[in-house]
Amino acid sequence: MFPLEVDDILHVTSLAGLTKLIQLSLGPVFLLSAIGTILNMLAGRLSRIVDRARHIEERFTPRDHPDHALQVRELRILDRRMSIVNNAIFLVTASAVMLCTVVAAMFLARLAGFGFARTLALCFALSLLLLIAGLVMFLIEVRVAVAAIRVRDELLERK
Repeated sequence: MFPLEVDDILHVTSLAGLTKLIQLSLGPVFLLSAIGTILNMLAGRLSRIVDRARHIEERFTPRDHPDHALQVRELRILDRRMSIVNNAIFLVTASAVMLCTVVAAMFLARLAGFGFARTLALCFALSLLLLIAGLVMFLIEVRVAVAAIRVRDELLERK
């Protein structure tokens, strides 16, 4: 019996090769699961923002009402937050699509015998960069939300 080399093990013509290929693709698949959780959280935030905007729109007052300026200010902030969360969802979804492409391409490349590992590595790096950009957008949205709901000092009864 001849000793197996690493390249021989990775060939999908053998059960061991298929097993190893599936093991190698599990890392990105776990990352995809985490991305799904992030998308769920972002969609929840967007839903809450939209609900708040609808609530204000239902009670929107005329220009001469004392609450009108506050309502307009809050609607502008909510509009900005919706835009930021929407961009974050786009970026994180693009990351997931790129990651799925990497996993599928890994299998297809191995089955067809193509060797474009460098391209796959760049696609994986792009997926991570898109995820980072989406998370940065999430951080920005959270900061906008927190800045918009500052509690007045007189209500805190500080000494």
